Amino acid sequence: MTDRNEIFSGTKQVDDKLKIDKESLNDYLKKLMGNNIQISDITQFKGGQSNPTYLVETNINNFVLRRKPPGKLLKSAHAVDRECRVMTALHDTDVPVPETFGYCDDETVIGTSFFIMDHVIGNIYWELLLPGCDPNQRREIYLSMNDTIAKLHNVDFDKVNLADYGKHENYMDRQIHRWTKQYKDSETQMIPEINELIEWLPKNIPSDQETSIVHGDFRLDNMIFDPITHEVKAILDWELSTLGNPIADFTYHMMSWRLPAGAKGLGMMGSDLKSLNIPSESEYAELYYKKTGREKIDNWDFYMAYNIFRLAGIAQGIVGRVRDGTASSSEAKNYEAFVPILGKLGWSIVEGIK
Repeated sequence: MTDRNEIFSGTKQVDDKLKIDKESLNDYLKKLMGNNIQISDITQFKGGQSNPTYLVETNINNFVLRRKPPGKLLKSAHAVDRECRVMTALHDTDVPVPETFGYCDDETVIGTSFFIMDHVIGNIYWELLLPGCDPNQRREIYLSMNDTIAKLHNVDFDKVNLADYGKHENYMDRQIHRWTKQYKDSETQMIPEINELIEWLPKNIPSDQETSIVHGDFRLDNMIFDPITHEVKAILDWELSTLGNPIADFTYHMMSWRLPAGAKGLGMMGSDLKSLNIPSESEYAELYYKKTGREKIDNWDFYMAYNIFRLAGIAQGIVGRVRDGTASSSEAKNYEAFVPILGKLGWSIVEGIK
């Protein structure tokens, strides 16, 4: 078992500052699902940096509860209501998502807003190179992941009543502004390359923009896979989803091919992908193009630099929550050293464009 599996897989006893009143939650579930339901245990999933997530075991079924964390929070973060809404809307499409059962904004129940969803059984892989899988399994997992993001970007958001799920214009400008603000609000060290990216990115946004539903954090460990077919059974962690640019969403997913192996489990550059039977960057991109009706992606390096900056903003947000005492993972404190690495990598891509 790898380190990331040991750190993130399974559940643990609930952290003291994140404990839930079992009786209060049980009363809520009775109103939602009937008087016969009785909670037997509540544990906390080890994975997840942002919204604390719990396994709720009952005499009827097991459920997953995802909540907004308590304490001081960034204004636009931890939007569990939006997570619940998008998964509910996508449930009847070909995009695999857990079934949702209820969103609760009554903070008297467990202290913060939350929602309940199905506990999907399957495999979560925390290592991009899939060391526990054989070559055929690795390829099947990556092909299913590619198919899944294409399905998401092909959804007609009007038909699933998500036309108002986000603004339709100036997505890249708004996203750069958002992650700049999150970075600055959480800043704990001065990183010159990050400041260079903050200045360069808004001045170089491509003019050709599309709009689709975007996940915002589409990556291997945010999916549950069928142990037999190796197909994606459910996409998790929809906190950053909105209406936005599918190319930005896809290139964020494809940062794994550009980040060095061992970079917080997010990169595999330098690995022998051919012998592992994992698609190359170009093959994986071509598969997506065909499924979404594209011939290529223009301005690839801009989107890659933007996404590395965005990842730096996410990581710095985690560091800021450590500072403020609201981080939900013991690993969060290790992200501070990762942010300068991202800054250097993002700015090196820009220097290659110039």
